[in-house]
Amino acid sequence: MGNSQGNPDEGPTHKVTLTGFLIDKYEVTQEMFAKVQLPNPSRWNDNPKKPVERVRWRDARQYCIERSLLEGLKSCYNETNSHCDFSANGYRLPTEAEWEFASRAGSADPYEFGSKDKLRQYAWFSENADEKTHLVGQKKPNRWGIHDLYGNVSEWCEDVYSPDFYKSTASSDPAGPPSPGTDVKRVLRGGSWKSSAEMCRVSYRQGERTGDTDACFCTDNCGFRCVRRAPLSELEKLKTAPK
Repeated sequence: MGNSQGNPDEGPTHKVTLTGFLIDKYEVTQEMFAKVQLPNPSRWNDNPKKPVERVRWRDARQYCIERSLLEGLKSCYNETNSHCDFSANGYRLPTEAEWEFASRAGSADPYEFGSKDKLRQYAWFSENADEKTHLVGQKKPNRWGIHDLYGNVSEWCEDVYSPDFYKSTASSDPAGPPSPGTDVKRVLRGGSWKSSAEMCRVSYRQGERTGDTDACFCTDNCGFRCVRRAPLSELEKLKTAPK
C-alpha cells in the first residue's frame, strides 16, 4: 500500500493484511440511492444509472444503513454518532486500505492495467469526460471486474484523512486515525471526471470536508461505493458461482 515516490502523503510504502470483504462492482447510482428513498442530490440527474454525486459523507453512510436494513443485515452505523461497527455484516464505506486493495487488484504499479496511456479505456477523467459524469460500467473494469475505480466520481472512504497516517498505521485492517471532531476531512479515493491522469493513480490520496456544517455542499465529483464483510462460506460460494 502507498507509494514512496508519490506525493508526501502517499508514503512510505507498507504492507497491510485485510480481512476478506465484498465490494460493489459499480459506484452507487442515483437509481440505487432512490431505492432506499433518499433524496437525490446530484447535479447530473438526467439518467438514473449515473453515479450519485454531491453526496455528503454522512448521507453516504445513511445509504449504507438503509440498504442494510432493506436486505436484513445488521447496520455498521448508529445514526447518532460516527462510530463504525466493523464486526457487523451490513454495508459500510470501505476503509482506505480496502479501497486501494480493490483498486490494485494484485498490481504494484501506479495503474493496475499498466501504462497511463491506457487510462482512457478504464476511466472518465479530465481528458475524455467532457466535464460531467457518465453512466457507470461503460469503461473497462480492472482485472477483478470492478468498474470506475479510476474515474467518473471520486469515492468516500470511512477513514479520517491525515497526511502522516502511513508513518504509524496498523499493519492489519487499518481504519484510519481517530476523529478529532465534527466536519473533519475524510479520505476520498480514485479519480473523477475532473481529475488529471496523475490523480487517477491507485495510491493517490486526498481529503475532503464532509459537508456536515455546510448547507450548500456542492462537490459534484464526490460519490461512493459500499463494502461489507462476508463469512468464509459465502466467499467460497462466490468463487465457484457462474460468471
